[in-house]
Amino acid sequence: MPSCCCYYPSCSYCILGDGCMMEGISNEACSLAGHWGLGKLIALYDDNRISIDGHTEISFTEDVAARFEALGWHVQHVQDGNTDFDGLRKAIANAKAVTDKPSLIKVSTLIGYGSPNKADTHDVHGAPLGPEETAATRENLKWPYGEFEVPQEVYDVMRSAVSKGATAEEGWKATLAAYKSKYPKEAEELEGLLSMKLPEGWEKALPTYTPEDKGLATRQYSQIMLNALAPVLPGLIGGSADLAPSNLTLMKMFGDFQKGSYAERNLRFGVREHGMGAIVNGIGRHNSGLIPYCATFYIFTDYMRAAMRMSALSEVGAIYVMTHDSIGLGEDGPTHQPVEHLASFRAMPNMLMVRPCGGNETAGAYKVAVANRNRPTTIALSRQGMPNLEGCSIEGVEKGAYVIHGGEGTPDVIIIGTGSELPLAIDAAKKLEADGTKVGCVALQSGWKGSSSGLCGMA
Repeated sequence: MPSCCCYYPSCSYCILGDGCMMEGISNEACSLAGHWGLGKLIALYDDNRISIDGHTEISFTEDVAARFEALGWHVQHVQDGNTDFDGLRKAIANAKAVTDKPSLIKVSTLIGYGSPNKADTHDVHGAPLGPEETAATRENLKWPYGEFEVPQEVYDVMRSAVSKGATAEEGWKATLAAYKSKYPKEAEELEGLLSMKLPEGWEKALPTYTPEDKGLATRQYSQIMLNALAPVLPGLIGGSADLAPSNLTLMKMFGDFQKGSYAERNLRFGVREHGMGAIVNGIGRHNSGLIPYCATFYIFTDYMRAAMRMSALSEVGAIYVMTHDSIGLGEDGPTHQPVEHLASFRAMPNMLMVRPCGGNETAGAYKVAVANRNRPTTIALSRQGMPNLEGCSIEGVEKGAYVIHGGEGTPDVIIIGTGSELPLAIDAAKKLEADGTKVGCVALQSGWKGSSSGLCGMA
């Protein structure tokens, strides 16, 4: 596609503090941002040297600016973030001018600025000043305005942004019109993405299987689904945390998203699970029509659970492709064997947890996951092969649970199975039936009804 970067001149801004810099996720994500050369990312670091426990000197003394320079960022320092507004504006302008790397602006501030008794203390980190100290701060700052009174000057400055924004929007529309005239096919695809609507008939690209088809591991079926969807979903983008050969998540018709090759759609996250989950959330929340997915071993969701929970809370339609979903995963042993994870993610509010069996259910998992643009989906996939069972279907997955064996009349026993346990459940049902027990076998994807899709995570 011809480059359309000039049609999106805006930058993404992030405001973070000392605690953010202490968290490991900041280093994971910022390491990747530097590697990718994300020149439109500008982070403003509020360096007030206070955390909940007190001054950061008790636990955090590293040179943050030097760390970010080592990560490949452009770094500036505004010495007085309390009053040097011109210096701050200049730093932002400088950051915008650097287009080949992300920018960090370290802004040294005094927390509680103006408070005569609580400035530069952890007392103002997460608690209000209180009436007496508020009055003292007003006096100290010579602030004549009443509570909730906004000075006219502030209104004037804010309202000036309205006219500036309107002018900028008209300019953008004119530029986009020129792009449409020159590249009508590409512009149609771009507008389709921005509409946040899925292409009509996209789900027809998903293959289906019969019991006669050779059974594969569901991670292999997942790879087939991703590569079937890649050409019909131009917004599909994602990758693995250094496990692409095991997770099988590469879209073969595309190369790697790297510095200088931003049109490619395979993301190499490296061993950065938590950062990976957060990046996927950012892609999803950008509302640009992209459909983000990411992958690792199911056990390693332990490293990124907070980001996955944030997906659910923020209604991000991320797709989490998690392979090696049981104890049947080869030589790695207990450290790699997920046991409690399936129940845990079924209990997570607004997380759709799907564990398919065979090719048809894997296709169904992707159909549901892609269609859910306001809800994340975790797909647990097997390392070992399994048969394509009679009755497994895409439509069954959409129901959440369905009868896969038996079901005539009232059964004496109902056996529920998911994923690689479903063939075992059917085998058990047949043995019980041979002894005269009436058995119904249910293929479970997710629990009770209650969401717009009819699917909800089961506790």
